[in-house]
Amino acid sequence: MSKHHSSARVAEGPLIFVSGQVPEAADGSVAEGDATEQARQVLRNIEAALAPYGADLRHVVKLTHYLRHIADLPALRAVLAERLVHDPRPAATLVEVSSLLDPRYLLEIDAVAVRPAPSP
Repeated sequence: MSKHHSSARVAEGPLIFVSGQVPEAADGSVAEGDATEQARQVLRNIEAALAPYGADLRHVVKLTHYLRHIADLPALRAVLAERLVHDPRPAATLVEVSSLLDPRYLLEIDAVAVRPAPSP
């Protein structure tokens, strides 16, 4: 039995739902540094969750951001601006939360993406 109560990602029809991703690398280490470094790790995790479906950040249509400190919003926005360079940009929701699963986490992001069309 899995220790998790949900899947990291689920595809249903044309959509891919990526569970909340935290700033933890595949080896379990938490991204060191500020919200900028943590946001970069979270986006790498989202990319890794999308890859099995042939998707990447260009296919993301909706993001939900959970920030422990609203003061980290400029750092998050800067990372999103450097990584989400396609148009239209994803729809987004921002929520400030009092805590996350691990006190070292400054943010968590979940995503919804559209599966890319199959190549001819």
